[in-house]
Amino acid sequence: MKISASFADPPSFEPDYCVRMEGRDKGIINAWLAGIDMARQRPELRTQALSDALPVLPYRGGVEKKLKLKQKTGSLLYLAMWQGLRGDDLDIDMDSEPVRVCSRHGVRVLFTLDYGKLMNSDSE
Repeated sequence: MKISASFADPPSFEPDYCVRMEGRDKGIINAWLAGIDMARQRPELRTQALSDALPVLPYRGGVEKKLKLKQKTGSLLYLAMWQGLRGDDLDIDMDSEPVRVCSRHGVRVLFTLDYGKLMNSDSE
C-alpha cells in the first residue's frame, strides 16, 4: 500500500493513538508529521537530511558512524520521518524495501516494516 501526502497541504494530526499508530498506515503519516515538526526545532538535522545524510532519529535507520559491514536495516517509519525533516512530500510504499546510502558515512540502509528483519539485523 502506498502512503502519500503533500508537504504543502499535510493532513492534520490524529489525536487518537490507536488510529495514529495502529491504523492502515502503521504510523507512517505520524512519523512524517513528526519529521516536519522536528525540522522546525532542529534545523541542523534538516540540513544533514537535505545533504542525503541519515542522521540519528527516534526510529531505527540513522547512521551515527562508519560501520564495518557498510550496511544496516532501518524502519520505514525512519524514512517517513526523514522525508518530513527534509520538507519532502510523503511517499512511502509499505510493500517495498527501499535503500538509501548515507552521504556522510557511506552506509547502505535497507528500510522495511518487517520487524523480524529489524530485530535480527546485526549489521550495526
